[in-house]
Amino acid sequence: MLTLIREDIQAARAKDPAARGWLEIVICYPGLQAIWIYRVAHWLWERGLKFSARVLSHLGRFLTGVEIHPAAEIGRRLFIDHGMGIVIGETAELGNDCVMFKGVVLGGVSTEKKKRHPTLGNRVVVGTNACVLGPIEIGDDVMIGSGSVVIRSAPSGCTVVGVPGRVVNKQEKRRIAEEMNHGSLPDPVADALRVIMDDQRKLDERLRKLEGKDGSCAQPKP
Repeated sequence: MLTLIREDIQAARAKDPAARGWLEIVICYPGLQAIWIYRVAHWLWERGLKFSARVLSHLGRFLTGVEIHPAAEIGRRLFIDHGMGIVIGETAELGNDCVMFKGVVLGGVSTEKKKRHPTLGNRVVVGTNACVLGPIEIGDDVMIGSGSVVIRSAPSGCTVVGVPGRVVNKQEKRRIAEEMNHGSLPDPVADALRVIMDDQRKLDERLRKLEGKDGSCAQPKP
């Protein structure tokens, strides 16, 4: 447990440029506190103390604004930045070195008692207010853009944006520090609009040339 705590502090320090020291991180980072409460609750859950685990999890939600079901499987060095409103469901699974921002939901789409929450690979970055829903699989090194709603599995090394989420950049790997720059994410809707506007401009230019060759659209005879 001490090793995990040390790793969590180091991860927060490495991934948040605002972090200035370990004491500040321990006291002032509710996302980190939520992970530690989860780890204790998960330990209780695995030993059959499920009611106690749920009570502790509920207390953690009250204190930090982050709701993590104690049955979820979370890897090492998860960093939750500005974690208010994050929800991680019962059958969710996360790999190592993932990053989550405010309002992320790893939710289910079924009421059946089975695997109903997503599985995230290693080094996945999930942007602000993004929802990843259902028993889908998100590969390693995937970045999910802010506000996206992901309902289909995504391969490793890609970027997913939009509603519903679309893979827009396959097989492109990034360093975590670069991935946290959400402003560089592609926008497929804006890209499509740019293509339409460009085509419209070309059509307008062609029409003007044709009108010029025909005498600039002379008025028809009465």
